[in-house]
Amino acid sequence: MRDDLFKALLPTHGEPIDPVEMARRDLRKTLPKRFYSQATIEERDGAFVLLLDGRPARTPARNLVALPTQAAGLALAAEWDAQIDIIDPAKMPITRIVNSALDGVSREVEAVRAEVVRFAGSDLVCYRATDPEGLVQAQAALWDPVLEFARHDLGARLLLAQGIIHVEQPDHALAAVSRAVEAIPAPIPLACVHVVTTLTGSALLALAVARGQMSVEAAWAATHADEDFQMRIWGADADALTRREIRWAEMQAACGLYTAIQAG
Repeated sequence: MRDDLFKALLPTHGEPIDPVEMARRDLRKTLPKRFYSQATIEERDGAFVLLLDGRPARTPARNLVALPTQAAGLALAAEWDAQIDIIDPAKMPITRIVNSALDGVSREVEAVRAEVVRFAGSDLVCYRATDPEGLVQAQAALWDPVLEFARHDLGARLLLAQGIIHVEQPDHALAAVSRAVEAIPAPIPLACVHVVTTLTGSALLALAVARGQMSVEAAWAATHADEDFQMRIWGADADALTRREIRWAEMQAACGLYTAIQAG
């Protein structure tokens, strides 16, 4: 395996995971040919290491690519096996998340936790439209259950705001969210929750999915309540749908990886 492969193709420490930008960047470079015959995993010291033709894979920071469960390791290996003639990082969201977790999140665990909690301070589901009535109803139908989850499961009672005027959330509510985030293991599960938080604009949606209280599909629909309402009126925007499809793949990868690790 070429030593520079991961550095050339995948995010390094400090580089954000932006699936849309990754796709654009990949169009501007010549992607390498697949150089290995088989991707497998091997258990070592209680972790499952990715092997390419029997050789351990490493991250851009030279960390061993090792996952905590067999299911997660198999998902990663399947992503590498799915590459046909070339290695296309736009089609490798699990790899990007794992590399980011091992090289970045592992070094800045508390900062990543704090960033997730900061999203709760201006969470998507707390900012409601005043009109038209159809949008008001759509937001309530998709977002009220998330606030109920926060109250019932997290003990976090967040305030609602109308429009875009910022509302300061109570300290006790953010403290409750913080406790929930603290319970998420680092680095890979935390990286998954962080990815979902940034994709949805909502720490509450990410936590609801992580705790099994909301499906990935339901969370994605809640994320796009406003956009879907506008599309029903004005029609779909092809570019917006393309961007959304790329982010949806990232969402599925993050949630699937999280589940594979939590399932053991």
